[in-house]
Amino acid sequence: MATVTERVADDGSRSLFICDFSPPRGADLSTVAQVKEVGADFVCVAYSPGKSVRVDSTVMAHLIALEGSMPPPSRGGKEAIAREAGQGVIFNLACRDMNRLALQNHLLGAQLLGLENVVVLQGDGFSQQDLQGVKEVGDYQPSQLIQDIVKLNQGIDFRGLKLRAPTAFCIGAVMDFSKGVEQQARRARVKVEAGADFFLAQTFYRVDLVRQFHQAYRAAAGVPFPRPIFYGLPVPHREGLLFGDVPEQVRNDLEQGRPGVEIALEQLRALAGQGIRTFYLVPPILRGGRRDYAAARDLLRAFRG
Repeated sequence: MATVTERVADDGSRSLFICDFSPPRGADLSTVAQVKEVGADFVCVAYSPGKSVRVDSTVMAHLIALEGSMPPPSRGGKEAIAREAGQGVIFNLACRDMNRLALQNHLLGAQLLGLENVVVLQGDGFSQQDLQGVKEVGDYQPSQLIQDIVKLNQGIDFRGLKLRAPTAFCIGAVMDFSKGVEQQARRARVKVEAGADFFLAQTFYRVDLVRQFHQAYRAAAGVPFPRPIFYGLPVPHREGLLFGDVPEQVRNDLEQGRPGVEIALEQLRALAGQGIRTFYLVPPILRGGRRDYAAARDLLRAFRG
Protein backbone atom coordinates (compact mmCIF):
# COMPACT_ATOMS: atom_id res chain seq x y z
CA MET A 1 0.00 0.00 0.00
CA ALA A 2 1.48 3.33 -1.09
CA THR A 3 2.04 6.29 1.19
CA VAL A 4 0.37 9.64 0.56
CA THR A 5 3.53 11.21 -0.81
CA GLU A 6 4.21 8.23 -3.07
CA ARG A 7 0.74 8.58 -4.59
CA VAL A 8 1.25 12.31 -5.12
CA ALA A 9 4.54 11.63 -6.90
CA ASP A 10 3.27 8.68 -8.96
CA ASP A 11 -0.10 9.94 -10.19
CA GLY A 12 1.13 12.79 -12.37
CA SER A 13 -1.61 15.27 -13.12
CA ARG A 14 -4.48 13.14 -11.80
CA SER A 15 -6.57 14.66 -9.02
CA LEU A 16 -6.18 12.91 -5.67
CA PHE A 17 -8.79 12.84 -2.91
CA ILE A 18 -8.58 12.09 0.79
CA CYS A 19 -12.02 11.46 2.32
CA ASP A 20 -12.67 12.21 5.97
CA PHE A 21 -14.28 9.34 7.92
CA SER A 22 -15.79 9.17 11.40
CA PRO A 23 -15.23 5.85 13.18
CA PRO A 24 -18.38 4.33 14.69
CA ARG A 25 -19.55 4.66 18.29
CA GLY A 26 -19.52 0.89 18.72
CA ALA A 27 -18.88 -2.40 16.96
CA ASP A 28 -20.64 -1.38 13.76
CA LEU A 29 -18.91 -1.57 10.39
CA SER A 30 -21.88 -0.55 8.25
CA THR A 31 -20.34 2.80 7.31
CA VAL A 32 -17.16 1.22 5.91
CA ALA A 33 -18.89 0.17 2.70
CA GLN A 34 -20.41 3.65 2.45
CA VAL A 35 -17.09 5.50 2.64
CA LYS A 36 -15.41 3.12 0.23
CA GLU A 37 -18.15 3.80 -2.32
CA VAL A 38 -17.10 7.46 -2.29
CA GLY A 39 -14.18 6.47 -4.52
CA ALA A 40 -11.50 8.56 -2.80
CA ASP A 41 -7.85 7.59 -3.04
CA PHE A 42 -7.44 7.57 0.75
CA VAL A 43 -9.82 7.23 3.67
CA CYS A 44 -8.68 9.39 6.60
CA VAL A 45 -9.98 8.06 9.92
CA ALA A 46 -10.71 10.83 12.41
CA TYR A 47 -9.54 10.63 16.01
CA SER A 48 -12.48 10.76 18.46
CA PRO A 49 -14.47 13.37 16.47
CA GLY A 50 -16.59 15.59 18.66
CA LYS A 51 -14.54 14.39 21.66
CA SER A 52 -16.86 11.38 21.73
CA VAL A 53 -16.17 7.74 22.49
CA ARG A 54 -15.40 6.08 19.15
CA VAL A 55 -13.49 3.11 17.79
CA ASP A 56 -9.77 3.85 17.89
CA SER A 57 -8.53 5.45 14.67
CA THR A 58 -5.68 2.95 14.17
CA VAL A 59 -7.95 -0.06 14.61
CA MET A 60 -10.53 1.45 12.27
CA ALA A 61 -7.94 2.26 9.60
CA HIS A 62 -6.64 -1.31 9.83
CA LEU A 63 -10.13 -2.74 9.38
CA ILE A 64 -10.77 -0.52 6.35
CA ALA A 65 -7.44 -1.62 4.86
CA LEU A 66 -8.31 -5.27 5.47
CA GLU A 67 -11.67 -4.83 3.74
CA GLY A 68 -9.89 -3.20 0.84
CA SER A 69 -7.51 -6.15 0.50
CA MET A 70 -10.38 -8.59 -0.10
CA PRO A 71 -11.20 -9.53 -3.71
CA PRO A 72 -13.48 -6.86 -5.20
CA PRO A 73 -17.00 -7.81 -6.25
CA SER A 74 -17.39 -8.66 -9.92
CA ARG A 75 -18.80 -5.38 -11.14
CA GLY A 76 -17.43 -2.50 -13.12
CA GLY A 77 -18.22 1.15 -13.47
CA LYS A 78 -17.33 4.03 -11.22
CA GLU A 79 -18.13 2.09 -8.05
CA ALA A 80 -14.98 0.01 -8.62
CA ILE A 81 -12.58 2.92 -9.23
CA ALA A 82 -11.16 3.04 -5.71
CA ARG A 83 -10.72 -0.73 -5.50
CA GLU A 84 -9.00 -0.97 -8.86
CA ALA A 85 -6.63 1.89 -8.06
CA GLY A 86 -5.88 0.61 -4.56
CA GLN A 87 -7.45 2.66 -1.80
CA GLY A 88 -5.17 3.77 1.00
CA VAL A 89 -5.85 4.62 4.63
CA ILE A 90 -4.67 7.33 7.01
CA PHE A 91 -5.20 7.49 10.76
CA ASN A 92 -5.34 10.67 12.82
CA LEU A 93 -3.56 10.82 16.16
CA ALA A 94 -4.10 13.59 18.73
CA CYS A 95 -1.53 14.78 21.26
CA ARG A 96 -4.27 15.61 23.78
CA ASP A 97 -5.06 12.29 25.42
CA MET A 98 -1.85 10.24 25.84
CA ASN A 99 1.60 10.81 27.26
CA ARG A 100 4.78 10.20 25.26
CA LEU A 101 5.12 6.59 26.31
CA ALA A 102 1.53 5.73 25.40
CA LEU A 103 1.67 7.57 22.07
CA GLN A 104 4.86 5.85 20.99
CA ASN A 105 3.49 2.46 22.06
CA HIS A 106 0.41 3.28 19.99
CA LEU A 107 2.53 4.13 16.96
CA LEU A 108 4.49 0.89 17.19
CA GLY A 109 1.18 -0.97 17.27
CA ALA A 110 0.04 0.91 14.16
CA GLN A 111 3.27 -0.07 12.44
CA LEU A 112 2.62 -3.75 13.22
CA LEU A 113 -0.86 -3.38 11.73
CA GLY A 114 0.74 -2.25 8.47
CA LEU A 115 -0.40 1.38 8.69
CA GLU A 116 1.89 3.85 6.98
CA ASN A 117 0.12 7.22 6.98
CA VAL A 118 -0.52 9.24 10.14
CA VAL A 119 -1.84 12.78 10.61
CA VAL A 120 -0.71 14.49 13.81
CA LEU A 121 -3.01 17.01 15.45
CA GLN A 122 -3.48 18.63 18.82
CA GLY A 123 -7.12 17.66 19.42
CA ASP A 124 -9.86 20.06 20.47
CA GLY A 125 -9.51 21.39 23.99
CA PHE A 126 -11.88 20.19 26.68
CA SER A 127 -14.51 22.55 28.02
CA GLN A 128 -14.95 23.16 31.74
CA GLN A 129 -17.85 20.75 31.66
CA ASP A 130 -15.71 18.12 29.89
CA LEU A 131 -13.00 18.50 32.52
CA GLN A 132 -15.38 17.30 35.20
CA GLY A 133 -15.11 13.81 33.72
CA VAL A 134 -11.82 13.68 31.79
CA LYS A 135 -8.32 15.15 31.97
CA GLU A 136 -6.21 16.55 29.17
CA VAL A 137 -2.66 15.18 28.97
CA GLY A 138 -1.00 17.34 26.30
CA ASP A 139 2.45 15.78 26.73
CA TYR A 140 3.32 16.80 23.17
CA GLN A 141 2.74 19.72 20.85
CA PRO A 142 2.11 18.53 17.28
CA SER A 143 5.51 19.66 16.01
CA GLN A 144 7.20 17.80 18.88
CA LEU A 145 5.33 14.59 18.10
CA ILE A 146 6.22 14.99 14.42
CA GLN A 147 9.89 15.27 15.40
CA ASP A 148 9.67 12.15 17.53
CA ILE A 149 7.94 10.14 14.77
CA VAL A 150 10.85 11.09 12.53
CA LYS A 151 13.13 9.63 15.22
CA LEU A 152 10.99 6.48 15.39
CA ASN A 153 11.50 6.20 11.64
CA GLN A 154 15.22 6.31 12.40
CA GLY A 155 14.80 3.57 15.02
CA ILE A 156 15.08 5.74 18.15
CA ASP A 157 12.40 6.19 20.84
CA PHE A 158 11.76 9.33 22.92
CA ARG A 159 14.25 8.17 25.59
CA GLY A 160 17.00 7.83 23.01
CA LEU A 161 16.91 4.04 23.09
CA LYS A 162 17.22 1.98 19.93
CA LEU A 163 14.19 0.07 18.65
CA ARG A 164 14.41 -3.50 17.34
CA ALA A 165 13.18 -2.14 14.00
CA PRO A 166 12.49 1.42 12.78
CA THR A 167 9.03 2.58 11.80
CA ALA A 168 8.24 3.91 8.33
CA PHE A 169 5.51 6.49 8.75
CA CYS A 170 4.52 9.12 6.23
CA ILE A 171 3.68 12.04 8.52
CA GLY A 172 0.85 14.47 7.95
CA ALA A 173 0.06 17.74 9.72
CA VAL A 174 -2.90 20.12 9.67
CA MET A 175 -3.49 23.80 8.96
CA ASP A 176 -6.55 26.01 9.24
CA PHE A 177 -6.78 29.11 7.04
CA SER A 178 -9.64 30.49 9.16
CA LYS A 179 -7.09 31.24 11.89
CA GLY A 180 -5.16 33.59 9.61
CA VAL A 181 -2.89 32.68 6.72
CA GLU A 182 0.15 34.49 8.17
CA GLN A 183 -0.15 32.60 11.46
CA GLN A 184 -0.71 29.31 9.64
CA ALA A 185 2.29 29.95 7.40
CA ARG A 186 4.52 30.40 10.47
CA ARG A 187 3.16 27.26 12.12
CA ALA A 188 3.43 25.26 8.91
CA ARG A 189 7.08 26.25 8.63
CA VAL A 190 7.73 24.81 12.10
CA LYS A 191 5.96 21.57 11.15
CA VAL A 192 7.86 21.32 7.87
CA GLU A 193 11.13 21.73 9.73
CA ALA A 194 9.99 19.14 12.28
CA GLY A 195 9.55 16.60 9.47
CA ALA A 196 5.94 16.73 8.21
CA ASP A 197 5.60 15.08 4.79
CA PHE A 198 2.16 16.40 3.77
CA PHE A 199 -0.61 18.67 5.07
CA LEU A 200 -4.38 18.68 5.36
CA ALA A 201 -5.98 22.13 5.19
CA GLN A 202 -9.23 22.34 7.11
CA THR A 203 -12.34 23.19 5.10
CA PHE A 204 -12.67 26.68 3.64
CA TYR A 205 -14.74 28.48 0.99
CA ARG A 206 -12.62 31.41 -0.16
CA VAL A 207 -10.50 30.09 -3.02
CA ASP A 208 -8.20 33.14 -2.84
CA LEU A 209 -6.90 31.93 0.55
CA VAL A 210 -4.76 29.37 -1.26
CA ARG A 211 -2.76 32.07 -3.03
CA GLN A 212 -2.59 34.17 0.14
CA PHE A 213 -1.20 31.26 2.15
CA HIS A 214 1.53 30.49 -0.37
CA GLN A 215 2.51 34.16 -0.50
CA ALA A 216 2.63 34.29 3.31
CA TYR A 217 4.77 31.16 3.49
CA ARG A 218 7.25 32.45 0.93
CA ALA A 219 7.49 35.71 2.87
CA ALA A 220 8.07 33.86 6.15
CA ALA A 221 10.42 31.12 4.92
CA GLY A 222 12.00 32.65 1.83
CA VAL A 223 11.12 29.60 -0.28
CA PRO A 224 7.95 28.15 -1.82
CA PHE A 225 5.91 25.77 0.30
CA PRO A 226 7.73 22.43 -0.10
CA ARG A 227 5.09 19.83 0.81
CA PRO A 228 1.83 18.59 -0.74
CA ILE A 229 -1.32 20.19 0.68
CA PHE A 230 -4.70 18.50 0.46
CA TYR A 231 -7.15 21.39 0.48
CA GLY A 232 -10.26 21.04 2.63
CA LEU A 233 -13.39 20.77 0.51
CA PRO A 234 -16.66 20.83 2.49
CA VAL A 235 -19.84 19.29 1.12
CA PRO A 236 -22.42 21.48 2.87
CA HIS A 237 -25.88 20.24 3.77
CA ARG A 238 -28.94 22.21 4.81
CA GLU A 239 -29.45 19.94 7.84
CA GLY A 240 -25.76 19.48 8.57
CA LEU A 241 -23.10 21.17 10.66
CA LEU A 242 -21.24 24.03 8.95
CA PHE A 243 -17.64 24.70 9.94
CA GLY A 244 -15.35 27.67 9.49
CA ASP A 245 -16.17 30.97 7.84
CA VAL A 246 -19.21 30.00 5.76
CA PRO A 247 -20.16 32.75 3.29
CA GLU A 248 -23.63 34.17 3.64
CA GLN A 249 -24.26 33.26 0.00
CA VAL A 250 -23.67 29.59 0.77
CA ARG A 251 -26.07 29.73 3.72
CA ASN A 252 -28.68 31.43 1.59
CA ASP A 253 -28.26 28.93 -1.24
CA LEU A 254 -28.77 26.04 1.17
CA GLU A 255 -31.84 27.65 2.70
CA GLN A 256 -33.32 28.13 -0.77
CA GLY A 257 -32.81 24.45 -1.56
CA ARG A 258 -29.65 24.46 -3.64
CA PRO A 259 -27.96 21.03 -3.27
CA GLY A 260 -24.77 21.05 -1.25
CA VAL A 261 -23.15 18.77 -3.83
CA GLU A 262 -23.69 21.49 -6.45
CA ILE A 263 -22.08 24.12 -4.20
CA ALA A 264 -19.09 21.84 -3.48
CA LEU A 265 -18.69 20.98 -7.17
CA GLU A 266 -18.49 24.68 -8.03
CA GLN A 267 -15.71 25.18 -5.48
CA LEU A 268 -13.91 22.01 -6.54
CA ARG A 269 -13.86 23.15 -10.16
CA ALA A 270 -12.65 26.61 -9.12
CA LEU A 271 -9.73 25.07 -7.21
CA ALA A 272 -8.94 22.65 -10.02
CA GLY A 273 -8.97 25.60 -12.40
CA GLN A 274 -6.04 27.02 -10.43
CA GLY A 275 -4.04 23.85 -11.02
CA ILE A 276 -4.79 22.28 -7.63
CA ARG A 277 -5.14 18.50 -7.74
CA THR A 278 -4.98 17.37 -4.10
CA PHE A 279 -8.17 17.63 -2.05
CA TYR A 280 -9.34 16.75 1.46
CA LEU A 281 -13.01 15.89 1.07
CA VAL A 282 -15.25 16.36 4.13
CA PRO A 283 -18.70 14.73 3.75
CA PRO A 284 -21.65 16.37 5.51
CA ILE A 285 -21.99 15.82 9.24
CA LEU A 286 -25.68 15.53 10.06
CA ARG A 287 -27.44 15.74 13.40
CA GLY A 288 -26.27 13.08 15.83
CA GLY A 289 -22.90 12.76 14.07
CA ARG A 290 -24.14 10.70 11.10
CA ARG A 291 -22.16 11.30 7.89
CA ASP A 292 -23.64 11.60 4.40
CA TYR A 293 -21.03 9.70 2.40
CA ALA A 294 -23.43 9.39 -0.53
CA ALA A 295 -23.14 13.16 -1.06
CA ALA A 296 -19.35 12.88 -1.24
CA ARG A 297 -19.70 9.97 -3.67
CA ASP A 298 -22.03 11.99 -5.91
CA LEU A 299 -19.61 14.92 -5.88
CA LEU A 300 -16.67 12.83 -7.09
CA ARG A 301 -18.78 11.14 -9.75
CA ALA A 302 -19.89 14.52 -11.07
CA PHE A 303 -16.34 15.89 -11.06
CA ARG A 304 -14.86 12.87 -12.77
CA GLY A 305 -17.61 13.00 -15.35
